[in-house]
Amino acid sequence: MKIKDIKEILGAEIICNEEGLEREVYTACGSDMMSDVLAFVKEQAALLTGLVNPQVVRTAEMMDMHCIIFVRGKRPHLDMIEMAEDRDMVMLCTDLEMFTACGKLYAAGLKGGSGK
Repeated sequence: MKIKDIKEILGAEIICNEEGLEREVYTACGSDMMSDVLAFVKEQAALLTGLVNPQVVRTAEMMDMHCIIFVRGKRPHLDMIEMAEDRDMVMLCTDLEMFTACGKLYAAGLKGGSGK
């Protein structure tokens, strides 16, 4: 699924790196605990989170994630946006709760970590 499709499905706003909307992602991970994200170990994934701190960008980078989606209307700080821009990561923001956002993406065909 392309990141632009995720944006449309979630009714999300682009925070940075609009030029990356054509990138493909194959799985998604939803968590506010970065230790759980580190255990996810899937490349080319999207990260859904309500956590707003620089560790989110660092974790996504370590896991080769191309897209961070902030749920519940959370907005990243300017330092986080700059970090994502430097790392060529797309950031999106949606007002949806994490459960709803993950459910919509799953229903549209994006799989979780197990690929099932």
